[in-house]
Amino acid sequence: MKIKNLLLAALVFSAGNNLLLAQKGKQLFPEMPGMVSYTYRSSLSKNTAVTLDTLKGLGIKDMEFSSLFGKTAAELRKLLDERGMKCSSFGVSYEQALNKTKEVGENAKTLGAKFVRVAWVPHKGAFTVQKADSTIADFNAIGKKLKDEFGLTFCYHNHGYEFEKHEDGTLMDYIIKKTDPNYVSFELDILWAFFPGGDPAGLLTKYPTRFKLMHMKDLRKGVEGNLSGGTPVTNDVALGTGQLDIPAILKAAKKSGIEHYYIEDESPSYATQVPQTMAYLKSLKK
Repeated sequence: MKIKNLLLAALVFSAGNNLLLAQKGKQLFPEMPGMVSYTYRSSLSKNTAVTLDTLKGLGIKDMEFSSLFGKTAAELRKLLDERGMKCSSFGVSYEQALNKTKEVGENAKTLGAKFVRVAWVPHKGAFTVQKADSTIADFNAIGKKLKDEFGLTFCYHNHGYEFEKHEDGTLMDYIIKKTDPNYVSFELDILWAFFPGGDPAGLLTKYPTRFKLMHMKDLRKGVEGNLSGGTPVTNDVALGTGQLDIPAILKAAKKSGIEHYYIEDESPSYATQVPQTMAYLKSLKK
């Protein structure tokens, strides 16, 4: 009897350990994140349909488009529908969002997007508090119109220059605090938060409900950042091979309000780096 009891106890202990290992071994991304169209901008411009086939073959189902690539929104939507893919976010310029809000909203709805995103505020020299104030007013107006007329959520994508010091934080903090959360949300580009000296994971923890979208990209080792909002595209590297602490950022993101994750790789080596990034994401465990 004692031997049977010991065997039973051993089996229970083993099963418990296996369950714990299985839980620890759960993938952080059981399904692949989406893709920013800018990664495949050259290919999409030449042959949109074939490029979408390539992306589908990689397991990509969700797209953020920052261009219609010479097509109408309806034509692009048809290509997505035929492949069982979707567009969740539509990126436009500041000028388009401000002065062509109705057209932007109509295109976003046709694409099936829930979000409209702007990634750059036109400015000369350093980004100032005066520029931030006018930006805040514009964002609140754009966001209200998109929400009220189209049911869309407006998001601003940081680009680095907003991390100028201001009071006890940065102008990025200032913009987040001063914009109306009913009408303005944010897309965190983790490289463009890290490059100017910011903390991507810290931002998600500090403002857990304001960020709805995320661009996942990594910065080449040895590259020093600044507040310019620009760096050579060759400094984009596959996730997990650069300077950013990707696991820490993604763990913070999973506790935040992020709804869509997108891979972005601006480098000319995207064809080889994107598969590396995807393999890395598949290897990450909770």
